[in-house]
Amino acid sequence: MGYEVPVTVITIFWLLIGLGGPLLVPKGPNRAMIQLMLVITSVCCYLVWLMCSLAQLSPLFGPKLSTAHIRVLKREWLNTATEPL
Repeated sequence: MGYEVPVTVITIFWLLIGLGGPLLVPKGPNRAMIQLMLVITSVCCYLVWLMCSLAQLSPLFGPKLSTAHIRVLKREWLNTATEPL
């Protein structure tokens, strides 16, 4: 289908941020809080991206066209299919 590569790349990216980012936080009094923020941010951003991309694969509703618009589209598409390029 063609969506496997983007899903894999984005998943690896957010895994690196979520798992590798906390290891790079310098020691300090707020280290645990910063690590937690990095993990939660990466999980939330990944889930938003995943839900938006999956919603595009199977939309819940399509465009609402009147009968007149459908007839015009059908007529135009049939005319362009028979014309030479």
